[in-house]
Amino acid sequence: MAEPGERARQRRLLAASLTGPFLAAAAFAQVLTVPLGVSAALAAICLVFVVGWSAAVIVAQTGSRRIAGPLALVAAVFSCAAILYFAGGIASPLFLAWLPLIVETENVGRDRRFLLAGAIAAGTAVLLASVAGFVMPDLSGTGASAGHWLLPVIYAAMWFARRSGERGSMRSETDAPDEDGIDGLLDAVTLRFAGNGELSDVSAQARPLLRLEPEFLLGTGLFDRVHVSDRVHYLNALADMREGADRRSLELRVRLPRLNEGDVGAVYGPFRLELAGGVAAGGFVGFLRANDDMVRLREELETAVARAEADRSRFLSTVSHELRTPLNAIIGFSDMLLQDLAGPLANERQRDYVGLVQESGQHLLSVVNSILDLAKIQAGTYTPGTERFVVDEIVATARSIVSCQARAKQVRVDIAGDQPLGEVLADKRALQQILINLLANAVKFTPEGGTVTVGGSRDDGRLELWVSDTGIGMAEGELHQVGRPFFQVVNDYTRQYEGTGLGLALVKGLVERNGGTMTIESAPGEGTTVTIAVPEGGPVAREPAPHVVKIETERQSRDASDDPLRKFA
Repeated sequence: MAEPGERARQRRLLAASLTGPFLAAAAFAQVLTVPLGVSAALAAICLVFVVGWSAAVIVAQTGSRRIAGPLALVAAVFSCAAILYFAGGIASPLFLAWLPLIVETENVGRDRRFLLAGAIAAGTAVLLASVAGFVMPDLSGTGASAGHWLLPVIYAAMWFARRSGERGSMRSETDAPDEDGIDGLLDAVTLRFAGNGELSDVSAQARPLLRLEPEFLLGTGLFDRVHVSDRVHYLNALADMREGADRRSLELRVRLPRLNEGDVGAVYGPFRLELAGGVAAGGFVGFLRANDDMVRLREELETAVARAEADRSRFLSTVSHELRTPLNAIIGFSDMLLQDLAGPLANERQRDYVGLVQESGQHLLSVVNSILDLAKIQAGTYTPGTERFVVDEIVATARSIVSCQARAKQVRVDIAGDQPLGEVLADKRALQQILINLLANAVKFTPEGGTVTVGGSRDDGRLELWVSDTGIGMAEGELHQVGRPFFQVVNDYTRQYEGTGLGLALVKGLVERNGGTMTIESAPGEGTTVTIAVPEGGPVAREPAPHVVKIETERQSRDASDDPLRKFA
């Protein structure tokens, strides 16, 4: 298992690999469309997404940066060189595209070696752009324009938001309370706690910071002024210190005296309390500081995140159109060629090639659709719809869609039960997509000659659908990760098949957005059963689903080692 520092680097590399292609694609759209044409620009955009997200998949699958790191850096160098060359040179704001190479590379590693690697990469990108300008002076791009400032401004805002959040989270680690000079801190109220957690001494800084005499805070005076909703955290921190903890930090709202006699209601100020051990007789010391900067930074971060979400939504809608349109054309025309609508093909090899083009286009379209749908769910922009439909019809449709895949593997897909499920009022599109994903996933991981069964029931205002297979199954550690984007069960069998690991993540998101639950029962070599239950009438018919999903794993009591594992999500 990787050490915490390495896992942190992997998370930062994963974030850069997933988000970097969006900025590169936006720059390509600005600088490549005019000199090279729309087709070339779209090809470059598709390529940068494939490379960037492939690096992310490699990190998620292998848990290593050995391949993904250099791959992402090389792709970033060539992308940066292309932007520098076609943007119009140093006169364009996009000439600053070399700067993120240094910033992001250093951010991934937080080490001088990574800073040096980023500087070398940036120099290489500038050199490649200069050589291209010397060799191909006729493709110098459209020149600088005011619109080129858009991407540098967006990136600067994103960088500032990230650094602000990091400074806030690291303050408790970098501000080491020092008991020496305890009464000389000008920006903090110094508190001495007795062994029982009551205040025994308060510094004179309570007068300017809290507008109170220190005597009013002694004993339980500070506790009485802490906001009710913060008192549990305050008492937990004191309990941890009494049990021997070295340091604790928490944010508090403390009631302050009114400045004007006519003020109505309590006035609370934001503060941060740092607790540290080291006081004799079992006591400890604390520092209470005003937290106005943290509140301001949090508000600025929330504003920046909201703005970034809005920009991402607009960009996703553009990408949805620009990627799906050519893919639909590729799939459609390749289908016409396979059906000899434009004349017979010369030989079977050509037919095989056209079939591969169609298959690849369909796979890429399904990946794009899954990523866009998952992005909508994570951004909270997916809105469930409700309509009345017959459940048996969507079950039959999902079965027919995966029938070709099942026949190719000699896997039988059965529908359980003879009683019809009847009509329900729910999100038909979401349930149809859920069933298709579950059946396709079951067929994919079921060996030849296996069986996949789909069924359902209705009980007490809830619709329950389940898909069971006789496939490879999952172990306990894998169950905990089911539903994470880009996660797949990895073993000698699954390496033979393509996939991005988005199927169950999309199912889980759709079920949650419809106010339902998903249950998985599985054991290695014994198959898997996935059950989803959603309320009839849609999520508005019940209380909103919580944002945090509880996940637990339990073993049935009949055996200690080979029992099926169950996961609730």
